[in-house]
Amino acid sequence: MKKNARTASISRKTAETDIRLRLVIEGQGRYTVSTGIRFFDHMLELFARHGAFDLELQCRGDLDVDQHHTVEDVGIALGEAFDKALGDKRGILRAGYFLMTMDETLGLAAIDLSGRAAHHVETKVRARLVGDLQSELVEDFFEGFARGARANVHIKAMYGRSNHHKIEALFKAFARALRFACSRDPQLREQLPSTKGLL
Repeated sequence: MKKNARTASISRKTAETDIRLRLVIEGQGRYTVSTGIRFFDHMLELFARHGAFDLELQCRGDLDVDQHHTVEDVGIALGEAFDKALGDKRGILRAGYFLMTMDETLGLAAIDLSGRAAHHVETKVRARLVGDLQSELVEDFFEGFARGARANVHIKAMYGRSNHHKIEALFKAFARALRFACSRDPQLREQLPSTKGLL
């Protein structure tokens, strides 16, 4: 682990999910992920790799009921981990965006670690399932992350044919936009990236 690496550990247990998560922002894209939803695991794995975050995540959820609680709560816990690891956010760039191609698909992500939760998600996915993931829950994940991280998260598939590619492009764009937003800016150093004096 790098010196002065920003890290966080989250333990989140409800009647619906039991989540254990460890995050290193200055990582090398290493991951150990298990949620019980393999396609969701794959998206979180590529999120870690493309963001260069180290991520250990285990979630046991009530998948016999539905996937909703697992996907949303993982989003919340991951957002909380970033919020905790970033501390007072002094010296960070705060905002980031990325356009990611995935073959015939183009995905966009824009993030502002503003201290305010807001989200907008357009996946353009019409299939009920992509792999074993209920596709409508992609929005629930990003909404949960926005709440946990207290961030603005805007995600949009610009175009594409493959539903798999649409979702994958969005997670990759999200990872790279977040990596930029979390980055320390030598010019800002200890400054808070806000005129309000609080994030």
